[in-house]
Amino acid sequence: MSALFTRFRTLCTLCLIPFSFLLAAGAQTPGKGHVDTITVHGKSLEGNLIGDTADREVKVYLPPSYATHPERRYPVVYMLHGFTDSADKWFGAKKDWVDLDTIADSDIDSGKSKEMIIVVPNAMNPFAGSFYSRSVTTGDWEDFVAHDLVSYIDAHYRTIANRDSRGLAGHSMGGYGTMRIGMRHTDVFSVIYAMSPCCLVWDNTFHPGGGPGEARKLTSIHTMADVKKADFNTLVSLALSAAWSPDPKKPPFYFDLPVTSDGKPVAPVAAEWSANMPLVFLPQYIPQLKSLHAIAFDAGTHDEFKSIPLSLVVLDKDLNDYGIAHTYETYDGTHTSRVPERLADKVLPFFSKNLKSDN
Repeated sequence: MSALFTRFRTLCTLCLIPFSFLLAAGAQTPGKGHVDTITVHGKSLEGNLIGDTADREVKVYLPPSYATHPERRYPVVYMLHGFTDSADKWFGAKKDWVDLDTIADSDIDSGKSKEMIIVVPNAMNPFAGSFYSRSVTTGDWEDFVAHDLVSYIDAHYRTIANRDSRGLAGHSMGGYGTMRIGMRHTDVFSVIYAMSPCCLVWDNTFHPGGGPGEARKLTSIHTMADVKKADFNTLVSLALSAAWSPDPKKPPFYFDLPVTSDGKPVAPVAAEWSANMPLVFLPQYIPQLKSLHAIAFDAGTHDEFKSIPLSLVVLDKDLNDYGIAHTYETYDGTHTSRVPERLADKVLPFFSKNLKSDN
């Protein structure tokens, strides 16, 4: 009887071992990845003048084998969301938008993409977007992404912690951030993909204040309550002013506007804006751009923001003139109509092909 009980107890213990392993691994569903929601403190964001928190929510997608193969390390793609967007919205919180973990799972399952970690920081602020820029008003988002965030992820997850296995991508405002940060921090990232990147250069459809009517609306904003009621174009100009023309002597918003109330440009402020535009500072970073393993960018031919496809024609020409290899694509779509499809069919496979991996 005692021997029978001992065998029964041993059998039960053996049966529980795999179950215990699954619990320890976070009970990750076979064939599906897992999304961690974490908080990363950004030293680079401390002391910003608008008082926005330096503790940022970050979504981290871990591929299907992460929980079951503790010996493996993975390449990482840092994905930057757009203006008025958020990390949550890129993981299914907004209906009919991006469901990034489902896209990644499907790509991995079908063989389109290798397994990788995907990191999406939440860059929302009181003006609806940081533009991933350096500003005493909103914080140094460029260094937050390139240093604070990367250091945290490398320290807390099983990454392949070198530039050859690290990529940067983003859409719209995030595409701008990709071009800005990507060419300035080639010691951190080796592959970049900008989806419909905004704000690359002035043109006849993108200029300070957007004209006299827009300028009057812009200069009539005086409180955060006004900001919350502002229309999209006014909000963009406010956010860009906070990101690109900060002024610690100008409370309560601590920035300078690029236009007067009658729509006349303020030349010194317009110059500050220009200095933050990738097509303006690109010639300063030719060796860095040439050191990248792969560069890609795209836009829909029916993008509502006309400056975007126009500026990409210029970017394509400039890179060709400097002999910098890159991929440039246009497609039949608007600014947002095919983002999930492009992520699945183009962006993730692009990183899978060009980032070094253990598998």
